[in-house]
Amino acid sequence: MPLAIRPVSPRDPRATALLTESHALMNALFPPDENHFLDIDGLCAEGVTLYGAEECGELLGCAALARRDGYGEVKSMFVAPEARGIGVARRLLLHLERTAREEGLPLLRLETGDRLDAAVALYERQGFTRRPAFGPYQENASSLFYEKPVDA
Repeated sequence: MPLAIRPVSPRDPRATALLTESHALMNALFPPDENHFLDIDGLCAEGVTLYGAEECGELLGCAALARRDGYGEVKSMFVAPEARGIGVARRLLLHLERTAREEGLPLLRLETGDRLDAAVALYERQGFTRRPAFGPYQENASSLFYEKPVDA
């Protein structure tokens, strides 16, 4: 069965398990004041959709699209360790780009950590470029900020 990407509730036990693993990793790598992940309630908020990458009933990864004023924000991108390196994150990111474009959002923005080498490499390969802090974020020692036009 091919990889399917579809909306998933953050309260789905499979999604909650992935998100808990992601949050634990972020808390281990970065100081609390430099962590900007959305908790489960934040991912359930209006204007935020969590998408899951599923294969044979197993949730391999997730990523959220948060609709902001004039742009979409990539949040909660995480792939289970055993599913890394097979294109799951890329497929999720392409899905978010397509969804943003279909919804008329002109660009995607994101914040990621400087120690997340695979994530940084993915975003740069997919055409995201560095930019200053945006929205509620402040410049700090570990955050990197990116954006990509998706309206073309």
